Amino acid sequence: MIGKKIIETEAIPSARVKEILDDFSQDNELNYEQNLTLNHLARFKKFSAEDSEEIMEKLQEEHPNLRTRAIVHIVDLVPQDLADLRLIFAKEPYQPDKGEMEQILEILEQYDIVE
Repeated sequence: MIGKKIIETEAIPSARVKEILDDFSQDNELNYEQNLTLNHLARFKKFSAEDSEEIMEKLQEEHPNLRTRAIVHIVDLVPQDLADLRLIFAKEPYQPDKGEMEQILEILEQYDIVE
């Protein structure tokens, strides 16, 4: 990456990354890393891009202490129970209590997973 500089970074859900790569591949040939990323994203269950954005907005509104990065992990990993959710928050500075984590799981249950 000689001569390249990162201008800004932003955490986005994997459904959005897949959408971006699909759009890019319509007009361009994907390089090796982009192909690997697209194949990886196609294998795992996730929410649609629209649902991902909606879930992220709900989580940010209802839980303002959560960092965007943690919210993206929640949307991408689709935790099924409190144990899965605790793993996501293991290294986060903010640790939600059990009630907050149950609310997060309830929000996720309202949406259908795309296979």
